[in-house]
Amino acid sequence: MSDAAPPPDGEARVVARTERPITPADVTAALHAAGVSPGDVVIVHSAMSRLGWVVGGAQGVVSGLLDAVGADGTIVMPAQTGVSDPSTWQHPPVPESWWPAIRDTWPPFDPRLTPMRGMGAVVACFARLPGSVHSGHPAVGFVAHGPLAEGLMHPHTLEAGLGDDGPLGRLEAAGARIVLLGVGHEHDTSMHLAEHRAEWPGKSWRTDGAPVLVDGQRRWVEYRTLDLDEDDFPLIAAAFEAEGGEVHRSRLGHGVITTCDLRALVGFAVPWIATHRHTTPS
Repeated sequence: MSDAAPPPDGEARVVARTERPITPADVTAALHAAGVSPGDVVIVHSAMSRLGWVVGGAQGVVSGLLDAVGADGTIVMPAQTGVSDPSTWQHPPVPESWWPAIRDTWPPFDPRLTPMRGMGAVVACFARLPGSVHSGHPAVGFVAHGPLAEGLMHPHTLEAGLGDDGPLGRLEAAGARIVLLGVGHEHDTSMHLAEHRAEWPGKSWRTDGAPVLVDGQRRWVEYRTLDLDEDDFPLIAAAFEAEGGEVHRSRLGHGVITTCDLRALVGFAVPWIATHRHTTPS
């Protein structure tokens, strides 16, 4: 998932194809048109440049989101870092001779300092909001803002990851809506919850690791995590809608906002994966 602000030449292209500036009020109105209501709990994924030129950039998007759910609503966003064991790295891989130094010297995870990877400008802005709460997971964490933030984010143990015992499970219980701003379900972190529940040939687990503080001391800690595969998420979402799953859309600039109920989509995805997924995750 990426909502990174475009480079200067990229911004010029965004300006060129934007008929008029997108204001924070436009973001709010489009979210309401897509089924978001004051008081909602939402998990948001975004690609700002796919919407058009937004007044205030990432801050304008965040402002529009906050106004859409109001003071009684809670917003959650994935805040993934890429912190992981170097033996698993592919984009790019590093020489095996580097692995010990990485494991021995990588600074311990700190949500205030550890950079997010591939998350982009909207999440980075959102994470700086006063009162925002980080779940604390060094690799697949989340950040939340609103009255339910603390309860949704904690606890988030290393092995809970994207499963039932972490924020995604609690988001489902809270009746959260998935909100996709300019992106499709290939970026939908919520659907990994279905992977944890489903069984299919080739489902596998692996050992990962992260540098964390334990009793005030930096340690490299290993934990068990599921091999994930989002390649079929768009197929699942299309099948969900084709079979009557409720999906709402609205236009925003030259992009689309898509929303649906997290519980409904995940509930559909579990048997779909069990029936249709037959290969080892890539």
